[in-house]
Amino acid sequence: MNSYVIGVLVSNLAGVLSRVSGMFTRRGFNIDSLTVGETESAAFSRITITFCGDEGTKCQLIKQLEKLHDVKEVEVLDRNEIVSRELLLIKIRNAPETRQDIMTAAEIFRAKIIDYSSAALICEITGETSKLDAFIELLKPCGIIEMCRTGVVALERGENCLKTIR
Repeated sequence: MNSYVIGVLVSNLAGVLSRVSGMFTRRGFNIDSLTVGETESAAFSRITITFCGDEGTKCQLIKQLEKLHDVKEVEVLDRNEIVSRELLLIKIRNAPETRQDIMTAAEIFRAKIIDYSSAALICEITGETSKLDAFIELLKPCGIIEMCRTGVVALERGENCLKTIR
């Protein structure tokens, strides 16, 4: 199975995200991550979807997305030609015996400690998915209380652009 990143430009209207994600549900496809936000134009939103599947699954998803009325552009992004990032907020137990390990890990991974109490620390870290996964694995022995992640956002390098509508 391959992992894919798809950029989708859609009309910035109520219900569009529901129709896009519903298409995945109806077809029985699992979404690994989904992010959505307004673009440089208030008329459009950009959805970034990551999922795993074979070539046939990818082609079917692209065709189905392109059929949706409010979808303006769909593109499979080449992982070698994009800049991608994810955000992680992670709350870790603040025990005296692990505090220095947490602070060292945060420094090495360029994470920020954004909240500190006697019971817990909250770290903020951005980067590629693999970096965040490694940070989580390193902190597991310290006692992860909770965490949340944004999912992948990605842009093509150079002058390539998802948007052909100007």
